[in-house]
Amino acid sequence: MDVPTTRRPGVAVPRADIPRAKEKRTRIQAINRGLIVDAALEMFSTYGFRGTTIDQIAERAGMSKPNLLYYFPKKEDIYVTVLEETLEEWLDPFAALDPEGDPIEELRKYISIKMEMSASRPEASRLFANEILHGAPMIGRFLQTNLRNMVHEKAAVLRRWVSEGRLAPIDPYHLIFTIWATTQHYADFDVQIRAVLGPQVDQPGHREQAAQAVLSILLNGIRPRG
Repeated sequence: MDVPTTRRPGVAVPRADIPRAKEKRTRIQAINRGLIVDAALEMFSTYGFRGTTIDQIAERAGMSKPNLLYYFPKKEDIYVTVLEETLEEWLDPFAALDPEGDPIEELRKYISIKMEMSASRPEASRLFANEILHGAPMIGRFLQTNLRNMVHEKAAVLRRWVSEGRLAPIDPYHLIFTIWATTQHYADFDVQIRAVLGPQVDQPGHREQAAQAVLSILLNGIRPRG
């Protein structure tokens, strides 16, 4: 039996190959979209939303402006995507807090991951901080829905741990805010840290030392008292 084909000028393409071609296009589109988002993160965190242009992002992503506009018609679309993907990445380890796990160990893992994120992708933290300082005009809805719901859910877990005597009596919301403020400080205020500590910031082991100090301070503060 002949395989049905689709016609192009002078070419017969088996229909069986169409899904494969579509899959290839989708994979290429995902790669290009990722290149745009990564380039935009770098540009926005350096120059801000107003100071960044579509041309700068396209050049940094290694593609033409028309190609970029195929994926994101407006600069605002790129900016919101970068911020929301950053928040989703940060919320993944927060969402992974296991209600049935050991509270100290669960929080130790979460704080360690947040410290590593601040160290490895400081530009994402700085971009988010800048958006918040300007009143969150682009992601206010995300904060009031996705973020708010997640925080309420995890605050309930922390409150239960406190009621069971597995954590010291603390307000769960302020504990969450403290973890965020402390871990993201190392990205948002890197210039200040370097001004105080000098060359030791770039010495081997400094990141690990900072993480251990933060863990000691936070975890010792929330361990249940005998």
